Amino acid sequence: MTLDTIDALARPHCLAVFGALHPGAEDGAPGGTGTIVLIGPSEPGFWPLLTASGEWRDGAPDPVDRWSKRVIGALAVGLGGTAIFPSDGPPYAPFFRWALASGRAWASPVRILVHDRAGLWVSYRGAVALRDRLALPAPALNPCESCVARPCLSACPAQALTGEGYDLPGCHAYLDTEGGHACLSSGCGVRRACPVSQAYGRLPEQSAYHMRQFHK
Repeated sequence: MTLDTIDALARPHCLAVFGALHPGAEDGAPGGTGTIVLIGPSEPGFWPLLTASGEWRDGAPDPVDRWSKRVIGALAVGLGGTAIFPSDGPPYAPFFRWALASGRAWASPVRILVHDRAGLWVSYRGAVALRDRLALPAPALNPCESCVARPCLSACPAQALTGEGYDLPGCHAYLDTEGGHACLSSGCGVRRACPVSQAYGRLPEQSAYHMRQFHK
């Protein structure tokens, strides 16, 4: 089994391997895990596929998480592994730690994760814990290191998300104003400003949905 094999199995579901790691004792993986494979949305295509699903149409809460558990759960079973999800907990699996250890995600200048393919739009729909130690590729290049303009540092219209940290109350207060409509309808302005994010192909409708969940 290889990461490319897993990626090919995930592709029909508009998912992709977003990184992998060999966890140590301090990484919070299930006992006996040789490899953790991180799974994220493959764009474009993820949102139209998800919103055509039964989980989305049945009107029950948490359709994105329920879809992820069904699809990634089945993928894990087929691989002989264990599915792990960010929403499971407490205690919650340390996805941030795993992302950094994967060699494909880093702390951005605004401190939130940036991914080599998804930029600041990075999200992990789940992970698969496997007993085998799969071959891992060399670490990717951190895109922030070659980003001269660093637009993320000045993109927040409310100055709530900057290199100094995240002012959550200030963010919510701004979203309640007329000026906050762009973030609510298209997603966080900081995440949109990232050049890697702009090449990722995430639809504004998806970002709008997640903003509605964030700012109710």
